[in-house]
Amino acid sequence: MQKKIGFIGIGVMGNSMVRNLMANGYPVFIYTRTKEKAEGLVAEGASWKASPKEIAEEADIIITMVGYPHDVETVYFGDNGIFAGAGKGKVLIDMTTSTPTLAKQIFEEAKNHEMDALDAPVSGGDIGAKNGTLSIMVGGTEKVFNEIHPVFSVLGNNIVFQGEAGAGQHTKMCNQIAIASNMIGVTEALVYARNAGLDPEKMLASISTGAAGSWSMSNLLPRVLKEDYSPGFFIKHFIKDMGIALEEAKKMELELPGLALAEKLYQSLAGKGEEDSGTQALIKYWG
Repeated sequence: MQKKIGFIGIGVMGNSMVRNLMANGYPVFIYTRTKEKAEGLVAEGASWKASPKEIAEEADIIITMVGYPHDVETVYFGDNGIFAGAGKGKVLIDMTTSTPTLAKQIFEEAKNHEMDALDAPVSGGDIGAKNGTLSIMVGGTEKVFNEIHPVFSVLGNNIVFQGEAGAGQHTKMCNQIAIASNMIGVTEALVYARNAGLDPEKMLASISTGAAGSWSMSNLLPRVLKEDYSPGFFIKHFIKDMGIALEEAKKMELELPGLALAEKLYQSLAGKGEEDSGTQALIKYWG
């Protein structure tokens, strides 16, 4: 019999992830702060619960995919949070991009309740969530990781155990650091091409399969050419992630000038009302 899964956070990616779980036979219980966002999934067979506590009481595995670290804290530690309802033997999986420190706190509190916890942030955006091809970076206990792997395999195809609690979140920071500078590079290439009088589509056809190629170039720049700035990943969430990475780097006495520049550019866009646009809207920095 399939494990019962609770899923908290039905956003751009959460919707597709729940659909993939249901398509693979998992009973799924869902909660999100705005119930209307869940109506489509309920119509497709998901069961609605009124709080994270109710999710935790019902499900064997509880997955969280919310916006910010403070949302994670509320979902887990609040009066109607997961720890108020979860019991012995359950597995908690936070797939939010959050702080390594908070991941460790959840892990330790789970142990106090005789439960297990994994931090498992993802990369791949709305496309990866829809296609079940996310990269999943996991911290926690390897034994639990191996037990949960069948669930992860429904959601992604690059699933790597990174180490102790918090290691998944640290790995996601590496991912965001790489993306941050890359987004500057790919958008600057497009700006340069336009100003040089090149056909942007022909330019991309030439460089996207060579050494300059990247996921962002192949998946996000075509959206820019269509003036599609809808969020596969929100600018406001990317700014949050870069802030976490910069704070962690500060603790390690590391200077990351590429990341700092990217954070500055995206903050500028957010100040112009683009916080709910996708990260490809960085092109608008140049007008």
